[in-house]
Amino acid sequence: MPKEATKATRRKAADKEKAPRKTKKDKNAPKRALSAYMFFSQDWRERVKAENPDASFGELGKLLGTKWKELDEEEKKPYIEQAERDKARAEREKKDYDNKKVDSGSGDGDEDDDE
Repeated sequence: MPKEATKATRRKAADKEKAPRKTKKDKNAPKRALSAYMFFSQDWRERVKAENPDASFGELGKLLGTKWKELDEEEKKPYIEQAERDKARAEREKKDYDNKKVDSGSGDGDEDDDE
């Protein structure tokens, strides 16, 4: 005689049925803009890694975060400017991409520019 389903197993089955399907990401979609911190970390990662060769990936991230916090506004300025240029690039590419989607008729009907 089979066991009666418990609440936990019924809940798991219900969750599987209701799981939303992920939409496939468009490979042609423009890349998001990077933050000033990300440009800083790209620039400094190798230096910090050379100074701390035995540091793990997580430890390197912590060291980079500490270094970023220690910088004054003048030292952060080049990274902030780079991030602003990248943000303008990303917005321009997104606008062009959205216009191409609308022109080709493959838009999903939700023209939401708030993202």
